[in-house]
Amino acid sequence: MAGNSQRRGRRTASKKGATKGSGGKGRRSLQGKGPTPPAEQRPGHAKQRAARARSKKAAAAPPAARRGGRGSSELVVGRNSVYEALRDGVPATTLYVQQYLDSDDRVRGALQLAAERGDVHLMEAPRPELDRMTDGLNHQGLVLQVPPYEYAHPDDLLDAAAQDAADPLVVALDGVTDPRNLGAVVRSVAAFGGHGVVIPERRAAGMTAGAWKSSAGTAARTPVARATNLTRALEAYQKAGVMVVGLAADGDVELPELDLLDRPVCVVVGSEGKGLSRLVGETCDVRVRIPMPGGAESLNAGVAAGVVLYEAARRRA
Repeated sequence: MAGNSQRRGRRTASKKGATKGSGGKGRRSLQGKGPTPPAEQRPGHAKQRAARARSKKAAAAPPAARRGGRGSSELVVGRNSVYEALRDGVPATTLYVQQYLDSDDRVRGALQLAAERGDVHLMEAPRPELDRMTDGLNHQGLVLQVPPYEYAHPDDLLDAAAQDAADPLVVALDGVTDPRNLGAVVRSVAAFGGHGVVIPERRAAGMTAGAWKSSAGTAARTPVARATNLTRALEAYQKAGVMVVGLAADGDVELPELDLLDRPVCVVVGSEGKGLSRLVGETCDVRVRIPMPGGAESLNAGVAAGVVLYEAARRRA
């Protein structure tokens, strides 16, 4: 009968012997071991191995340069965009061409420009590979890789002015998110003898292919510095003897009446819609408005910077 311990030959003890006492081991086994650690901290786990590989790779990488670091690489896609980028001198490392691509004037022109430059590698790739690279965008068989832009440090712009034995003339952009405006400002700075442009690291346009095109090639000789905190960068300029002039529609002084442009100066331009942010506006030594007798409410960043830079160049001449 099941459960009858009196049956002859039935074993009633375990193979390991008597279990009268465990010496406290059973009590300790009942104690909790705390929360389960994350996968990255579990010995032998795949995520832990991946985390170690990432840390080793980061440790082996060279330290970030003082010059503000690099941006991220960019892909220019489409026949017109690729051709125009190569024509306008946008830096590029590789031109990817789809295998068995039907050629037209834009394709032939892009290939010719890349060959003439000599520093652009030509790579043939199957269409699925180009689709993967561009996340399914309509690349039309041409993809151009633009290298990361190497940003300067804000202090480098003052150093450049010192090397030229000139008073610094710098433009800082506050909240300007259109790369074309950034490129236009770079172009104006180069045209009127400025020493560079300062942009914030976040919530701002960077030196993309669009900015390069708008600069009409002047970005190759005009440094763009990136500041982790724009307000602190402006305060550092003030400590170095640079006057910080903010452009604002409600400024206290009109541009023709401003007598600071022939001195070390940093002109701060805000976005067309919101203008200067509160902290940046409070940091400025003076807020200036551009008179507009035609009745326009505002100017975009590129035009506003060009007006002030022209006035500064006229007075310094």
